[in-house]
Amino acid sequence: MDSGEARGPGALIDPSLVSVAAAYQRFQPAAYLRNNYAPPRGDLSRPGGVGPWKLQCLAETFATGEVTGRTLIDIGSGPTVYQLLSACAHFEDITMTDFLDVNRRELGRWLREEPEAFDWSAYSWHACLMEGRGESWQEKERQLRARVKRVLPIDVHQPQPLGTASPAPLPADALVSAFCLEAVSPDLASFHRALGHVTTLLKPGGHLLLIGGLEESWYQAGEVRLGVVPVSAGMVREALVRGGYEVRDLRTYTMPAHLRTGVDDVQGVFFAWAQKKAGVAV
Repeated sequence: MDSGEARGPGALIDPSLVSVAAAYQRFQPAAYLRNNYAPPRGDLSRPGGVGPWKLQCLAETFATGEVTGRTLIDIGSGPTVYQLLSACAHFEDITMTDFLDVNRRELGRWLREEPEAFDWSAYSWHACLMEGRGESWQEKERQLRARVKRVLPIDVHQPQPLGTASPAPLPADALVSAFCLEAVSPDLASFHRALGHVTTLLKPGGHLLLIGGLEESWYQAGEVRLGVVPVSAGMVREALVRGGYEVRDLRTYTMPAHLRTGVDDVQGVFFAWAQKKAGVAV
């Protein structure tokens, strides 16, 4: 897919959020992974694919050496790990998160190397190829497993998304979030508020790497069709600037016809690298 990685709904604050949360209880990780990370969208060998594009954005950003530190939180991991393949060389303490227990269980299966876990080896191999350090995909996966210290519940629609007594070290040096905020927000105002909530988890001067769907209004994850607030690249930039960030990089990818498979109406993908300004509240 590439229309919803971290799809986990938020707090039961108002009727629209109650509806989002209820819909997500029918989310099926296996169907979501099959729709978006198996061929054709999961075919990394074809030039111009969405998977290589996302991996390249992440690899190039981490290669700058500017996005580094000790602690990183992945906001709304969903059932996927590819978004951390380049990050794990730069952070020794990684926290993965998701609203849904089924997604946290899926992550646990991969972290424990259980046989029924989704096979991310093609993504790991491709990340190693892009980074060019001579590392094997097996070494890459061993490092990521070693550096993920915890998998926690999160609710991006709460002012304290990880709760009041989180074991995650806070504030974090960096955040990653792929296909989460737009996917769990019923409207643009909720999207802005969710961004503000997760920003409190990041230290001033820290970095946020954000990936999401462009102009998407729905996607399938099994039998349920889940709503998405449509955003443009300009809307993402505006939200980040209003949220107290300096936008360091913003790239877009247009979904080609052969990857428009009927599992969503996503038009493209954005990648944003933003740095939290000094003086923005923690």
